[in-house]
Amino acid sequence: VNKQCGSDPVNSSFVHHLVYRPDLPECFQLSVLSWLPCIYLWAVCPIYLFYLQRNNRGYIMMSIVNRFKTVFGLALWIVCWADLFYTFHETQQGHSQPPIFFVTPLVLGMTMLLATFLIQFERLRGVQSSGVLFIFWFLSVLCAIVPFRSKILQASIPDKLRFTTFYFYFSLVVCELILCCFNEKPPLFSNVNPCPESTAGFLSTITFWWFTSMAIKGYKVPLEAKDLWSLNQRDRSGVVVPKLLKEWEKEHAKAQSSPEEVEVLLAKQKGTPRQPSFLRALIKAFGPYFLIGSAYKLLQDVITFKDVPEWWGFALAFLMFFTAFLQTLILHQHFQYCFVTGMRLRTAIIGAIYRKALVITNAAKRSSTVGEIVNLMSVDAQRFMDLTTFLNMLWSAPLQIILALYFLWQNLGPSVLAGVAVMILLIPFNAVIAMKTRAYQVEQMQYKDSRIKLMNEILNGIKVLKLYAWENSFKDKVLAIRQKELNVLRKTAYLGALSTMAWTSAPFLVALTTFAVYVTVDENNILDAEKAFVSLSLFNILRFPLNMLPQVISSIVQASVSLKRIQDFLSHDELDPHSVDRKNLKRHQILILCTCCLSSINVMVPQGSLLAVVGHVGCGKSSLISALLGDMEKLEGDVSVRGSVAYVPQQAWIQNATVRDNILFGKPYNEQKYRCVLEACALTPDMQVLPGGDMTEIGEKGINLSGGQRQRVSLARALYSEADIYLLDDPLSAVDAHVAKHIFDNLIGPEGALKGKTRILVTHGISFLPQVDNIVVMVEGRVSEMGSYQQLLKENGAFAEFLRNYALEDIVEEDEATEEELFPDDALSNHTDMVDNEPVINEVKMKVYLEYAKAVGPLLSVFICFLYGCQNAAAIGANIWLSKWTNDATRNETQKNVHMRVGVYAALGIAQGILVMISSFTLAMGNIGAARKLHLNLLENKLHTPQSFFDTTPIGRVINRFSKDIYVIDEALPSTVLMFLGTVFVSVSTMIVIVSSTPIFAVVIAPLTFIYIFVQRFYVATSRQLKRLESVSRSPIYSHFSETITGCSVIRAYSRHSAFVLMSDMKVDENQKSYYPGIVSNRWLGVRIEFIGNCIVLFAALFAVIGKDKLNPGLVGLSVSYALQVTMSLNWMVRMTSDLESNIVAVERVKEYSETKTEAPWEVEDKKPSSDWPVEGNVEFRDYSVRYREGLDLVLKNLTLSVKGGEKIGIVGRTGAGKSSMTLCLFRLLEAAGGEITIDEVKIADIGLHDLRSKLTIIPQEPVLFSGTLRMNLDPFERYSDEEVWKALEHSHLHKFVSSQSAKLELECSEGGENLSVGQRQLVCLARALLRKTRILILDEATAAIDLETDDLIQSTIRTQFEDCTVFTIAHRLNTIMDYTRVLVLDKGQIAEFDTPANLITKRGIFYNMAKDAGLAQ
Repeated sequence: VNKQCGSDPVNSSFVHHLVYRPDLPECFQLSVLSWLPCIYLWAVCPIYLFYLQRNNRGYIMMSIVNRFKTVFGLALWIVCWADLFYTFHETQQGHSQPPIFFVTPLVLGMTMLLATFLIQFERLRGVQSSGVLFIFWFLSVLCAIVPFRSKILQASIPDKLRFTTFYFYFSLVVCELILCCFNEKPPLFSNVNPCPESTAGFLSTITFWWFTSMAIKGYKVPLEAKDLWSLNQRDRSGVVVPKLLKEWEKEHAKAQSSPEEVEVLLAKQKGTPRQPSFLRALIKAFGPYFLIGSAYKLLQDVITFKDVPEWWGFALAFLMFFTAFLQTLILHQHFQYCFVTGMRLRTAIIGAIYRKALVITNAAKRSSTVGEIVNLMSVDAQRFMDLTTFLNMLWSAPLQIILALYFLWQNLGPSVLAGVAVMILLIPFNAVIAMKTRAYQVEQMQYKDSRIKLMNEILNGIKVLKLYAWENSFKDKVLAIRQKELNVLRKTAYLGALSTMAWTSAPFLVALTTFAVYVTVDENNILDAEKAFVSLSLFNILRFPLNMLPQVISSIVQASVSLKRIQDFLSHDELDPHSVDRKNLKRHQILILCTCCLSSINVMVPQGSLLAVVGHVGCGKSSLISALLGDMEKLEGDVSVRGSVAYVPQQAWIQNATVRDNILFGKPYNEQKYRCVLEACALTPDMQVLPGGDMTEIGEKGINLSGGQRQRVSLARALYSEADIYLLDDPLSAVDAHVAKHIFDNLIGPEGALKGKTRILVTHGISFLPQVDNIVVMVEGRVSEMGSYQQLLKENGAFAEFLRNYALEDIVEEDEATEEELFPDDALSNHTDMVDNEPVINEVKMKVYLEYAKAVGPLLSVFICFLYGCQNAAAIGANIWLSKWTNDATRNETQKNVHMRVGVYAALGIAQGILVMISSFTLAMGNIGAARKLHLNLLENKLHTPQSFFDTTPIGRVINRFSKDIYVIDEALPSTVLMFLGTVFVSVSTMIVIVSSTPIFAVVIAPLTFIYIFVQRFYVATSRQLKRLESVSRSPIYSHFSETITGCSVIRAYSRHSAFVLMSDMKVDENQKSYYPGIVSNRWLGVRIEFIGNCIVLFAALFAVIGKDKLNPGLVGLSVSYALQVTMSLNWMVRMTSDLESNIVAVERVKEYSETKTEAPWEVEDKKPSSDWPVEGNVEFRDYSVRYREGLDLVLKNLTLSVKGGEKIGIVGRTGAGKSSMTLCLFRLLEAAGGEITIDEVKIADIGLHDLRSKLTIIPQEPVLFSGTLRMNLDPFERYSDEEVWKALEHSHLHKFVSSQSAKLELECSEGGENLSVGQRQLVCLARALLRKTRILILDEATAAIDLETDDLIQSTIRTQFEDCTVFTIAHRLNTIMDYTRVLVLDKGQIAEFDTPANLITKRGIFYNMAKDAGLAQ
């Protein structure tokens, strides 16, 4: 450079200058400073141009700002080259200038041209605000400030022209910088409520300023879904999921064996676009950190050597501030990228799982329950999201450690090794703890899964539990699992306390060993302020990466477990889309299938014919239909189906949508066709009853429709779809006899709406058989015979036998449709209630915190706070002691009391460690106690809640309390409380230390605190709203998903999977729409809070410089080192406050559901009936009225009747007459609105519910089984011996089936009894009734989905086994009650007729008409 400049660049006067009036030599200014920005721009340019070439966002119209930028750019080029030509001019005059005067203007001029070109190119590519150019102009201004100052300081102006051009140059560059802060208009395209991020300027993007509008809005009014910005295109499911799926497909193809975990991890990584670049993260993590470290070291020098001029100290203080601020910005940009990547991962995983769930085989579906798959979506996808934020730590932590160690070595020499040794020893200790914790977590997950699964069944079958009075048995089961769960939590807490201790004491132990070794190794080693505090701050820097490593590793382990689960699920077998050949011309199937049930079947159905399939329960009728749909595994043979298919399953599948949407099922609406469909399916009258007509919102699983209505909606859907082939799986079993006839005549039969279509009807209704074209009789998975009705009668085979038994009582299918769930003004009818409407909580009330403290235990709470205070006092004590020790150095009395100094320091530090352990352990114990109490109260309350609550509350909402909220109370809340207490105490102690060492600092505290609280309130308000919106929009994803899984055969049959995938994507996007601002709000907060923290450091340093003569170096060092830590704890404090607020909401929600109104007590001690009550079985209703819920009409009005013991009463009536309500009243599921019921002279309203319910027996309408053994399903309290159980099974005709199973009574029933057929489930309910054998039996149309034979079995069993009992039967097949003692005919909630069947027929009233319809009377 010397030759270039013609003078010594760093000339001798440089050093001399520095002391008094610092300046940089001219040559340095001309070369290095001028070239810096140019080098930067030329280096970045090629990459940037390539990026712009790839990403075109449409072009932007030329604006005023843009014109000015361009003009200024050209002006700068002219100014620079004016310099160049002037130099040429001088050379010609004979004043030869050094080469630098040619090079610099040339380079600058070229660079300005490049910048001007970029301004235009960006405009054409739609870039609204350029970061690249902003940094360039910023650097140019920075570099020009130095010559600017020295030009002013020069007394004489030797070179007038250059002087002027420089000022031109300077002012133009400043203008460019200012213009660069403004934004261009957006490119030409539009979007609904777009996210301001896409149009935000560079500065705004870097400081997240664009988020401020939402923060203010959220502070003023609670945010709603419509306030959210729409999701950026690049984050939407439609873009993200296919990327992942493509990679997964490749993986799948590559590794047909088993994909390597690592590869899949990489595949997932590839699937996420635009990864956070390593370089950015590198700079972010260390550059600034160590700049601060070294600036800090310089400051230390300044304070130690007093004769340094003032300005050095100030310059350093500001430099520290600037680097820290830069670090903040870079760090948060990096986090933003990480989180967005995480968000995309989650979207992609959920999308992939959803798409997979639509196509897995039944066998695969059995291997994982709905709950488990939903868990994959919620928990495991979440884990990945959490991991991405950590991944960079994997390489950055080691780097940080190496750098810190290097600086330490410089400072203290080899004695650092002692400290490092301690750190290295702590690593395996932490690793072991992490491993153990991991194992416990897996265990706890299993308990949690099984607890939720059990709760899910309990809530789904709550009515049955109440009817059987089985709550206690199930409560014990839940609590047993819960106890195991809490034990694991407790073990985790022990480990947690240990690791917290290791964590807090690590830096201290390290410092202690290092200092002790340093002082004792060599007499001359003196520990002064500089060494001590620089080392301390470096040790603190070290603490973060050392700590993060085990955490990162454990989170990677967790993610790998999740990865394995997701991978297993995604690798399940899929249904073979070609198992059914859909091209074949003639419609005939030759199926030779034998999954579990079908073997060598040959069936051929001519086009346009109606085929009936009949047979006993479990003979494979439904499996035949599944085979046609391609849902079974095909072993050999082929199935061919020509044309489109419509399918009506045996148990209607209804979506959570309006009735109309359920029927249209994605087809366009056609008024006339729609009306015809409603008419044919007998839905027109029902539409008039429903509150919103066909726009009524149906609850999950069709909760507010009766069974019959659900089935008819399902039929209507099939009819509306206008397919070529109709597969009807026993659609008529769930509707009334007359409705069944109507539907057969108008829809299915030879004259119905479907004539000319191919129809396969599985049925039990004999009366329809003469009208069908062909009949297939199935026996044990084979076709035993096939032919028309007449042929089969002639053949005199199994079918003829089967008919002969039943033709005498020519029976019509009955109706399973209790209208008991049809509440006309039901809460479910308004749309809002279906979403998980959580309370909007603005301010979390103090009361909730107190509730939680009360659950922890008031004394314990106070004690915990006291422990935290002590532990911080010990920490401060140790540091103050250290500053005293370092002051020994200035008085040269170090050697005398080394041992005393080391000893006390050690004692204080160890005390701190022990206190930390005790306090975190006490806290954990308190939290676990609270969790146990809260869960217990919730469970007890939910089991005591009246039935009406469950009829109006979506189950998902209650489950949510048991899973999500209890999880928060178990796991998230304790750690949040721990961190919160920690950060609060640390922040306070920091302030105390700084104020005590530099009292003037107190002045700054007030304004900073004000700003801090201001930002914090904005943030907490908005972030909590966003969290709420996020959780509200999360439930629909899962409920839609579980709905899809249950109905996937229907979805596939109508080939609607793509539509459902779209719906799911929409729901996920809706959810991410509220999640994304949530991430940004954290970044927004981070930038602002860290700015405040940096101000604190700045002021602490400034005051230290100002007062450096009066303060002792030890204390100053202490105060600055504390100030450097404060940003971290301030930042965490806001996070924790907000986390605490959003997590404490869980306590409130659990509390809310533990205090709902309960039903009457289960046992009333002084009113207990005698143990053999009821002896007679007399039942009497006196003026009895009842309604479903407050404010609804009466369902039964003033019933008065008395029944003698042993009478058999049939109850009949049109749909909705109140038949089922009568049975519910006997069990007091509905409490009387007036009047009373007595059984054997005991008023049932006075005794405890369990005393009442355990003495009545019901065979309910829908058979409900719980997952567990068959034995548990029959006798959960284990009151009966095995002999009795077997006997009950024998009477209920299950003996043959159960004894053929290898497990016998221990046969595992799957969730909802899926592995038994509907008929077998009904028989299990019969067996339950036989076991209990009470004096009063209630039969609620138990014959719903049963074929005639089984029906006969049940009837005969009841006649023989219960002949001396009082029996109430709600009947639809009138033939079952023709021989009963009396028949009760209900109409609109009142008694219409009540007499013997014979008398009623002669009266020719309602009963006679019903009997006539059924063909039982002339």
